[in-house]
Amino acid sequence: MLTRVAATPLDPEAIFASLEGARGLLLAVSGGPDSMALLGLADRWRKGCATKMAVATVDHGLRSGSRAEAEAVGEIARARGFDHAILTWTGDKPETGRPAAARGARYRLLADHAAAMGADTIVTAHHADDQAETALMRLLRGSGPAGLAGMAALGPVPGRETSGLRLARPLLPYAKDDLIAFCRAQGIAFFDDPTNADETYRRPQIRRLAALLAAEGFGRAQILRLAARAARSEQALAALVAEKLAALPARRAPGLFEAPAADVARLPEEALARLLTAEIAGLGSGHAPRLERIEALVRRLRAGAPVAATLGGVCVRLDAHKLVLKPEAPRRTTP
Repeated sequence: MLTRVAATPLDPEAIFASLEGARGLLLAVSGGPDSMALLGLADRWRKGCATKMAVATVDHGLRSGSRAEAEAVGEIARARGFDHAILTWTGDKPETGRPAAARGARYRLLADHAAAMGADTIVTAHHADDQAETALMRLLRGSGPAGLAGMAALGPVPGRETSGLRLARPLLPYAKDDLIAFCRAQGIAFFDDPTNADETYRRPQIRRLAALLAAEGFGRAQILRLAARAARSEQALAALVAEKLAALPARRAPGLFEAPAADVARLPEEALARLLTAEIAGLGSGHAPRLERIEALVRRLRAGAPVAATLGGVCVRLDAHKLVLKPEAPRRTTP
């Protein structure tokens, strides 16, 4: 995590240095200035390397003109010698939670395409402004250090954590203004997505709030500094918790987690919260419950009385002898 925003000019060698040796890169290019800058920078960088690269544009089909924009990106990418694919989100679109659903669909489509082409890394154009907005959004939600740390420059693809596929964000140190300036200097065309200004979505609301906070001295630099400190704390805390959990005499089997109640009671609250988060996600729907619900469960488990609860599709039972977690039995339906 960087605490400051890098200055232009943008150096392709420095930006893509961490991706040298990748088996293949799939560039996610939507057509906005940030992703078009990514395309231009990757084009310059690949002239000196042998890494296989391709470009994909996800068409969510949520607004008119999105298909035409995706096709225009394809023309630009092919003119530069990249293979290009349009990945279409088909099926019903939810009326609520649409941004999260679209994000999940985007990563799923990109991951499937990367696997099909033999790439091991998806590259997105998330930048410093995105990082600050993410940290601010998570601050408002009451996230812990892991959430406040923001997005990782290199990590697993959401929803495909065990696949070995990586998600790279090499533009995180750079401001969006720098990326726009690069596109204009290089004559690279880009589109403006009107949903970026539509305050029925959360991100534009956060941008408006960020502008107000910046006027009071809590701007992008200060938010990124907070995120960097959270990332540093998270790195140390995660290592300490891992040691504690490795020493826990737990038994895991398909559909089951067990641990002695006495050993569970000796765990620090943070270690118990992280244990529950991981185990409930693994035994249940695959999604971690919200932090405040985990914290409420931790308080119940540490109160000393027996516990029988259900969270995230997982039954949690604690008695004097052991803590047991197992998937909730399927609900019966009335014929």
